[in-house]
Amino acid sequence: MIVVGAGLAGCEVAVQLGRRGIPVELWEMKPNQRTPAQRNAVGLLKTELRALRSPILAAAEVARVPAGDALAVDRELFSAEVERWVRSTPGVSVVRREADELPTPPRLAAICTGPLTSAPLAKAIAAATGAGALYFYDAIAPIVSSESVDRSIAFAQSRYGKGGGDDYLNLPLDAPQYHAFVEELRYFEGCLPIEVMAERGEDALAFGPMKPVGLTDPRTGRRPHAVVQLRMEDLGGTAFNLVGFQTRLTWPEQRRIFRGLPGMQNAEFLRLGQIHRNTFVNGPSALARDLSLRALPNVFLGGQITGVEGYVESCACGSLVALAIEARVRGSSFEPPPATTALGALYRHVTGEAHPPDYVYQPTNVTFGLFPPPPGRIPKQQRRQELVRRAQSDFNRWLVSWQPVEPPGATQPEVRAPL
Repeated sequence: MIVVGAGLAGCEVAVQLGRRGIPVELWEMKPNQRTPAQRNAVGLLKTELRALRSPILAAAEVARVPAGDALAVDRELFSAEVERWVRSTPGVSVVRREADELPTPPRLAAICTGPLTSAPLAKAIAAATGAGALYFYDAIAPIVSSESVDRSIAFAQSRYGKGGGDDYLNLPLDAPQYHAFVEELRYFEGCLPIEVMAERGEDALAFGPMKPVGLTDPRTGRRPHAVVQLRMEDLGGTAFNLVGFQTRLTWPEQRRIFRGLPGMQNAEFLRLGQIHRNTFVNGPSALARDLSLRALPNVFLGGQITGVEGYVESCACGSLVALAIEARVRGSSFEPPPATTALGALYRHVTGEAHPPDYVYQPTNVTFGLFPPPPGRIPKQQRRQELVRRAQSDFNRWLVSWQPVEPPGATQPEVRAPL
């Protein structure tokens, strides 16, 4: 079968199918063509993916960099590790070509082209879904060189000492500095550009990505009025991402405004923020129960194009698609994980089972809001604990009933870090 797109979801699908003896052609258009541009829900999702032996999670553990509670990776090491899994899985071959149309029956295909699906393929998907593809615009944050940040001003600390306690660099702002910065923004929840957030109120940023809670400036011994957090981008600590600073400001304006922040006067930008297209389908109307297109049952969709947000969620959707395709190939029915699990909750979002009929479909991360509420009256402070307990119990029962099929003598790449 064909898997189009060698991103997180596509590689997850390819390796999961290849290790089960299903031959895969993994199509990737780069470099021939290029596009423009624990006890929370996601922690629970990671646990479930590890139980499914996700190659993407295994690669992420190898390439992990300090980032408090977050799972951040050295991008180059992570990419190399994912490629190692793909190339060492029997039955998976990488084909450098662009898909400009949807494969026709009887050949099966999984479209995992992510948020930057090429225009010809997006047009073909829009025609097949009937309602057409939906678009929104994502913004990404700048990255700066570590050595260009003034360490006499920036201090290493995580909010409330989480993770390693000092995984982030913080640029402290007093009230005048903060208000001057907000004034400079012309125009964070989710992926809204930071300038859009600033328009919503003078203190919107101080309660969003620039909130200073859980931090103490060692120079003053007090909590700053606001902070800019810088998260490590690579294991060597040579590059830092401006957390929550997704933007559509012009590049000259980004350099001017962000260099006005304390400690950033000499900042060297390794990547500037930019806006790009993000493509997704209306999952509840376009997708069947097994994540294939209703209009073209031989074509499955996986990853962000289905309407999931986040790297872990894209990987999870890839695992679900692999299970659905395996069921199709084996002639059995696809049984998704229970709705009470993180994987099942994400599946319910994509298929519409988690939403009322009048819900306007939008991409989302996995959250406890997608889980069915626990029965009975449970005190608010115990509700999340009960959701996790129930999810683990139900997932383990489902996992025992689901027997993965792997060919005798199948070999797998060495796992270089504990899962």
